[in-house]
Amino acid sequence: MTHLDHRPSLTDLEGRDAFVGRHIGPPSEERHKMLAALGLSSMAELIDGTVPSDIRMENELDLPDPIGQQAAQDELRAIASANRHLVSLIGMGYHDTITPPVIRRNVMENPGWYTAYTPYQPEISQGRLEALLNFQTMAAELTGMDLANASLLDEGTAVAEAMTMLHRVSRGARGDRFLVDPECHPQTIAVVTTRAEPIGLDVAVEDPADADLDGVYGVVVQYPGTTGVIPDLAAIIERCHAADVLVAVAADPLALTILTPPGELGADVVVGSTQRFGVPMGFGGPHAAYFAVREAHQRSLPGRLVGVSVDTEGRPALRLALQTREQHIRREKATSNICTSQVLLAVMASMYAVHH
Repeated sequence: MTHLDHRPSLTDLEGRDAFVGRHIGPPSEERHKMLAALGLSSMAELIDGTVPSDIRMENELDLPDPIGQQAAQDELRAIASANRHLVSLIGMGYHDTITPPVIRRNVMENPGWYTAYTPYQPEISQGRLEALLNFQTMAAELTGMDLANASLLDEGTAVAEAMTMLHRVSRGARGDRFLVDPECHPQTIAVVTTRAEPIGLDVAVEDPADADLDGVYGVVVQYPGTTGVIPDLAAIIERCHAADVLVAVAADPLALTILTPPGELGADVVVGSTQRFGVPMGFGGPHAAYFAVREAHQRSLPGRLVGVSVDTEGRPALRLALQTREQHIRREKATSNICTSQVLLAVMASMYAVHH
């Protein structure tokens, strides 16, 4: 007898694991059991009892007639052809970059990296944790800061997190006004202003080199600026600290390979995007941001932090550290309601740094 004698018939294959059964919720008998356990007779009754009628759409969706795959591709190509191919110069935070083929194939296109979820089980996630520790080390060394987290969503988000963290650190002693450098990228200014409004912070876009610092608890400086200008960062930080104002710096990591690291100049927080470290622009994202702080502020750090520890046999091991800061542990006391990161892009950026 050979293995061919045990082959399933075509009928067996057709009836096994239909797409709907595998992907579209529980089967009918399971739905009936769950409804019975709730004392309900139908899904309509469940929806009536849970979703308010004033937010439900009663009529059918106004959708066009379906089209075939080829017609859909033709339509999408026509839309894409409207894009203009321009030369990337200053970039305003987005830059052309080369993704080394070895990183593209072994990280970006590798399901072992792009399908992995949060490493909540460190005993089976040492490889991913090591890659993220590499990212943290890269960010800390480039910025001259004590430690960095395992990435945030993008630079705008990171600056907004710096704004809220500095307010938390200052405990409101200096007021609720946050100063934003006019040389910050426009998308960053938009995110910061949006985030500040519902939490009662006052954002002012003014040059920190000569702005009135009365009532200001923190400032953010772009380094280099969105137009390419390099500010006198040391003078700005000295002026702000003399007025007890905390300073965040949004820095281009590639520029930090030749500029003085903000940490050496006294910055309290340094953030930025690592997109130009081998991560394609991707029509604006996704990209990984870094967030680096002084050790004194580590318990106010947003996002995940990989730490070095030891296992039960005393061998070096990696794990997620200081997790009580995160909302999946203590939601009401979390340092941030961002409970995610950009691991795949952070790994690509850190591997790019190693590659070079």
